[in-house]
Amino acid sequence: MKYVLVTGGVVSGLGKGVTASSIGVVLKACGLRVTSIKIDPYLNTDAGTMSPFEHGEVFVLDDGGEVDLDLGNYERFLDVTLTRDNNITTGKIYQSVLDKERRGDYLGKTVQVVPHITDAIKTWIESVSLIPVDGKEGPADVCVIELGGTVGDIESMPFIEALRQLSFSVGQENFCLIHVSLIPVLGVVGEQKTKPTQHSVRELRALGLTPHLLACRSAQPLLENTKEKLSQFCHVAAGNILNIHDVPNIWHVPLLLRNQNAHHSILQQLNLLSIAMPPDLRDWTKMAETYDNLTNSVRIAMVGKYVGLTDSYLSVVKALLHACVACSLKPSIDWIAASDLEDDSAKLTPEAHAAAWETLKNAACVLVPGGFGDRGVKGMILAAKYARENNVPYLGICLGMQISVIEFARSVLSLERANSTEFDEHTPNPVVVFMPEGSRTHMGSTMRLGSRRTLFQTPDCITSKLYHNSEYVDERHRHRYEVNPDVIGILEEAGLKFVGKDDSGRRMEILELPSHPFYVGVQFHPEFKSRPGKPSALFLGLILAATGQLETYLDRHPNTS
Repeated sequence: MKYVLVTGGVVSGLGKGVTASSIGVVLKACGLRVTSIKIDPYLNTDAGTMSPFEHGEVFVLDDGGEVDLDLGNYERFLDVTLTRDNNITTGKIYQSVLDKERRGDYLGKTVQVVPHITDAIKTWIESVSLIPVDGKEGPADVCVIELGGTVGDIESMPFIEALRQLSFSVGQENFCLIHVSLIPVLGVVGEQKTKPTQHSVRELRALGLTPHLLACRSAQPLLENTKEKLSQFCHVAAGNILNIHDVPNIWHVPLLLRNQNAHHSILQQLNLLSIAMPPDLRDWTKMAETYDNLTNSVRIAMVGKYVGLTDSYLSVVKALLHACVACSLKPSIDWIAASDLEDDSAKLTPEAHAAAWETLKNAACVLVPGGFGDRGVKGMILAAKYARENNVPYLGICLGMQISVIEFARSVLSLERANSTEFDEHTPNPVVVFMPEGSRTHMGSTMRLGSRRTLFQTPDCITSKLYHNSEYVDERHRHRYEVNPDVIGILEEAGLKFVGKDDSGRRMEILELPSHPFYVGVQFHPEFKSRPGKPSALFLGLILAATGQLETYLDRHPNTS
């Protein structure tokens, strides 16, 4: 196995994930099979219990793994299906070592960071890198490893040491280190400063790792004298200093790397030049250029809880982008904090309330994404009601589906106190309830997670037609509440149709309102399987409905089983 390690220096949030994904794209374009591993040095076992404000969205995999959002980038860029083990955390490593210690596997030895923790890290990397993720038999050719955080962080030290040992044990021609660093420009002088990168590389070398390539993040392209300075003081050949400057959209990053012959430097280091082909990025180039040349846009109202940090809904944003590009449109997302729509907001913050409602009314469609807790729920219910009553295309995902059920029960069935037991345990009309198999005492990995099959109840529904499948669809889930099976009858009598159910027939997965142009709620998260060039069916449906093209599209693409 050949390894490409991507580390980061100076500051966090430089775009290591996009850089690692883009390196994978270029290597894949050279005809190589690529897999990815993300190392997160935090002590959490996984990302499942972290607030989106803390760490961005929680990405869910087919096997139910709740992982860092960078694995979403890998899946989208490389079009692979990763496993929970492709995300390594300090929590997972220590847990596995302590479990072994309790079993007596260490035969009375003193268990220490070196060698026991570092050995566990190496073993994990070597075994996970062999798992095929592209649907083919056998292991990949190259494993791209991203080390989260910044070089010098105390929490990442055991991983640095383990990776140093790994580089030594696999040999020079099987290990390539790419260090992502920042080249800032200070004040009015406008000089590109290399000192932060020099210090970062010095720190890395002091820990026993020497970068083969430098990926320099900057606002503007690097000047030649900046490159020469970096080469001289960082001990990296000038041809191996890559400049990843700001670009109009991230689909340009693989092209930037290709244009600077990054693939040649990596392949040369890994002794793969003889088997690799010149990178074929024609489709990728077309995609990036198509997006740059789009002029028309569509306004999408995103009504959520975590709108202060766009990374909280990263996969939703990407799925909207994929769907819009497929319709030759640019997405114009209007972020609306759900709480700003509420009646209380009219008294406390009247300007924010008025602005939120004006934004909602100017949007071509409404999307209510997933979330947990009761903050902003009243605002989401008002948004769903507005969309339903005014024939505005609506897509509710997970919590968004449950919101549409609560709103329908209150407005149409006149059950004024209808609610979810998540928000009101004593509601007399529980239309959304806690799932029987859920745990009320443990939060981590106790939800209904991962890929599950949804069976269409009729081929004659919008969702089935959009998926081009009259029988079923497999999508990823992450929820602990569900629509109450006992109220399905009265909801359907009033006009709300549950067109998708799980294989037991008791769990509601998809709802539609036949009297509405596009009013769809889904219990699963379709955004997690959206890809560039292969948009999620439901997001595509939302954009088509928002632009008045849905009926034409459905007529042109008849259903097949």
